[in-house]
Amino acid sequence: MNSQIQYTLSGRLLMPFFIFITILLFNISTSAQEQPPRPITVTVSTAQHLSFGTFIQSGAFGTVSVTVNSIRSATGSIILPGMTSTITPALFLVDAEPGTLITIVKGTDTILTGSNGGTLILKIDESNPASPFIISKATGTTDVFIGGTLTVGPLGANPPGFYNGTFVITFVQQ
Repeated sequence: MNSQIQYTLSGRLLMPFFIFITILLFNISTSAQEQPPRPITVTVSTAQHLSFGTFIQSGAFGTVSVTVNSIRSATGSIILPGMTSTITPALFLVDAEPGTLITIVKGTDTILTGSNGGTLILKIDESNPASPFIISKATGTTDVFIGGTLTVGPLGANPPGFYNGTFVITFVQQ
């Protein structure tokens, strides 16, 4: 009989404890998912335009190329005069968080229009750094140089003059 009284007494003391724990568990909020990561913004600005400098068409066709290191070359019937002219790859400043993976997607070949009529075809070549690349500088800004190749047709189709146009490069953050 003594043990039965003791059980009833401990049961009465434990019941409020279990009710307290049950209420406490219902009031605890939990998350099944972490907060989404903050968005990574990528900003690209043009610092320098792609320029092939002066060249002379002496025959039927050829190409003029500018590398990411500002080295110019020609094929076919194109002459590169020794005169001083501006020869530069395109330079883009890519600003993103360090560790961001960037892939460069080149657009299709571009048609450049001449000041005296005519058209040239521009093909975008390699980049430096090569795609894909990781933003590694603590500042988050990476210089991206891009070269190109012009396809030059016969003189009648490509008269002397200034040729310009716009090409599309897409920087994809992954």
